[in-house]
Amino acid sequence: MTAAECLQPEHKSDASSDVGMLYRTIMESVADGIMAVDTNRNITAFNPAAEAISGIPRDMAIGRKCFDVLRADACEDRCPVLEAMASRDVVVNRRVTILTSAGHEIPLSVSAAPLRQCAGGVVGAVETFRDLSGVEKLRKELTDSYTYHDIVGKSAPMRRLFKILPPVAESESTVLLEGESGTGKELFARAIHDLSPRRDDPYIIVNCGALPETLLESELFGYKKGAFTDAKKDKPGRFELAEGGTIFLDEVETLSLATQTKLLRVIEKRTYEPLGGIKPFNANVRIIAATNRPIRDMVGEGKFRDDLYYRLNVVTLELPPLRERRDDVPLLIDHFVDYFNMVKGKDIAGVSSEVAEVILGYDFQGNVRELQNIIEHGFVLCEGGRIELRHLPRFVMGDSCDGSHESVVAEQTTTTGSKALANAEAGAIRDTLASNANHRRRTAIDLGISPTTLWRKMKHYGITT
Repeated sequence: MTAAECLQPEHKSDASSDVGMLYRTIMESVADGIMAVDTNRNITAFNPAAEAISGIPRDMAIGRKCFDVLRADACEDRCPVLEAMASRDVVVNRRVTILTSAGHEIPLSVSAAPLRQCAGGVVGAVETFRDLSGVEKLRKELTDSYTYHDIVGKSAPMRRLFKILPPVAESESTVLLEGESGTGKELFARAIHDLSPRRDDPYIIVNCGALPETLLESELFGYKKGAFTDAKKDKPGRFELAEGGTIFLDEVETLSLATQTKLLRVIEKRTYEPLGGIKPFNANVRIIAATNRPIRDMVGEGKFRDDLYYRLNVVTLELPPLRERRDDVPLLIDHFVDYFNMVKGKDIAGVSSEVAEVILGYDFQGNVRELQNIIEHGFVLCEGGRIELRHLPRFVMGDSCDGSHESVVAEQTTTTGSKALANAEAGAIRDTLASNANHRRRTAIDLGISPTTLWRKMKHYGITT
């Protein structure tokens, strides 16, 4: 079968030559690459756009195996033309990367469809592909603009933090990172170290909340042989391992008052003594501490030493919760989709518009970490294409957890059936928001609805916070 016959209808008529010419004209003029193959994946048609994208002339492509010409990363286990011929259905917008004749990698968006005879038998497949290099370049420029040492954000609070991060890192000052769980304190601590003059020296992490109090002192400062029954040999502590570099004390608010006293000595005297030791060690270590709770409040409660607090509170960076930087949510969604595509070996295109709407209205108590978990949950359930509402965890959907977006719309229509009722409902939402200082989750609890439904109602009534 010739290339023209392969791409034209299978009926016979007096106008068949005109139809063939029409199809050839289309093949020659479209900007997308077009390639037809037979059932053995031998190329039977290759248009000029395909030549330009691949760098392979048509006369060198015709008759060769498609995987020898395009050399795509999907040729082995995700071949679109094989899938189209096997399923007798179309494959749409498959993301692949090919290797051009010059050895350059080019990202493509590929679609494929089976070619059938009049009797219905599959005789091959046609594949169209579009060069995404320009799109990817723009996307990378945007991503780079909004990504700072693995921290993703374009909102005003994040831009302010990005601006002051370099001078903070360049200093030798102790840094205190304050923020709710999941706001990225670990990423900021690592960025400060990587931007600092100590970047080539050790970076040691201590999760103070995960270590039992009986072990914490020896973990921080080490111990000498014979310090206790099982101390068979000397063991260096985290401060010794971090010598010359940075130590990150996460959940520093969990330290006991006794350990706080020892930490204060390290900061003030720049020395420490291992458990069972008699000789002090110098501590040339920069300290970065992080807390989930406002330590100032703990000082007032007598749970944290005020002198240690003022030693830690030299430079304080307050990391905003995700609900206060909603402009960053779409960027973070794309970031996690790319990440899980890589680590899980999938080809998920992203999230549907309905999913994006639900996620944007969700009140993230777990912040960025919770968003990451939601996207990972979607990846587990989604086989391909885009993550849909049915792939989301039930708690994200709230009282629309049956996964039906239409049911939510119907609920809104019912609850706003009369103008008087609508005005009363809108007033109740505004009053409850005001009484809860615009905290959406607490407002939703007081109103007896989910945060997602609250967000939809606020959008419906034009209520902003």
